[in-house]
Amino acid sequence: MESGRLVVILVMPKRDCEVGSENRTRASEWKRMVAKYQVAATGRALFQVLNTVIPYALLWFGMKLAISVSLWLAVPLAILAGGLLVRIFIIFHDCGHGSFFRSPRANHLLGTVAGILCFTPYWHWRWEHAIHHASAGNLDRRGTGDVWTMTVQEYLQASRWKRCAYRFVRNPGVLFILAPLVLFLVRERFTSAGAGGRERLSVHTTNLALVMVAAGMASLLGWKHYVFLQLIVMTVAGSAGVWLFYVQHQFEGVYWERGENWDYAEAAFKGSSFYRLPKLLQWFSGNIGFHHIHHLSPQIPNYNLEACHRAETVFQTVKPITLRESLRALRFRLWDEQRRVLIGYREFRAMRLQATRASEA
Repeated sequence: MESGRLVVILVMPKRDCEVGSENRTRASEWKRMVAKYQVAATGRALFQVLNTVIPYALLWFGMKLAISVSLWLAVPLAILAGGLLVRIFIIFHDCGHGSFFRSPRANHLLGTVAGILCFTPYWHWRWEHAIHHASAGNLDRRGTGDVWTMTVQEYLQASRWKRCAYRFVRNPGVLFILAPLVLFLVRERFTSAGAGGRERLSVHTTNLALVMVAAGMASLLGWKHYVFLQLIVMTVAGSAGVWLFYVQHQFEGVYWERGENWDYAEAAFKGSSFYRLPKLLQWFSGNIGFHHIHHLSPQIPNYNLEACHRAETVFQTVKPITLRESLRALRFRLWDEQRRVLIGYREFRAMRLQATRASEA
């Protein structure tokens, strides 16, 4: 079967032009709505740092005490520390957007320190993440700061090796367990093509700082104990973080567009989810579930996102995704550009079979 044959038999649904037009005309209104929530509050920011970093440090101290009795007593503490590291990453993330503190210098300083705790170079990540915000939902600008997603047509035209690589990367075990470790422990140790001098320097200085931190922690805990516990912390934090990012941009009804049809506001509202989590998980994830608002205005600090959502009815029109509903995202593999939906391999095979039968009729 020719790859193009599959596309021919599919019916393209009507585009929601009215919604897109309305979003564009109301852009100025949304900017007005979010303006008052873009103001950082130093007191709230400092309180968030204290109630996150201090418990994280205490958990590592508790792990030191626990291993004097048994290494396994430290494991639950390491798991909890992984949860707090997610929250530290959100603080790091806000500093990267310049939204956590009013002072740019304070954002850069805290972001650099938090980046060391998260094994992520601040300036380099900040540069790459800005590209993600400028291109989220744009099919023509995939590849930076996103999850590898192929269209049906691209998958059909890909070589056997590329298909195997894609299926491997999109496997849940790889995507949510192995990939986060590779990303934070290996990938973030290197610079990207196109990175500027400041971004490259941040990678090298972060690597140096990590060596110093690891040496200090190893002297306190022992190398084997430190590596074992740090791997648990990073696995929990990395897996949770990648899962959150995945659900924020891979969900039923998600927005993808090409070129001139792509719209920033529409990509925020329809290309970023409202992930409604239980309060405890919302706390650990730093309110990042209000991702539709965050993508519309990255200048809103995480501690203002919920208030913005509750105060403005337009944000509440975005359908929330619950924890249970988010599990459906595990089956998504490919973007069907003709029907404008994410599909799984089973649906893809059914489409190919239908196309084959149609071509033989």
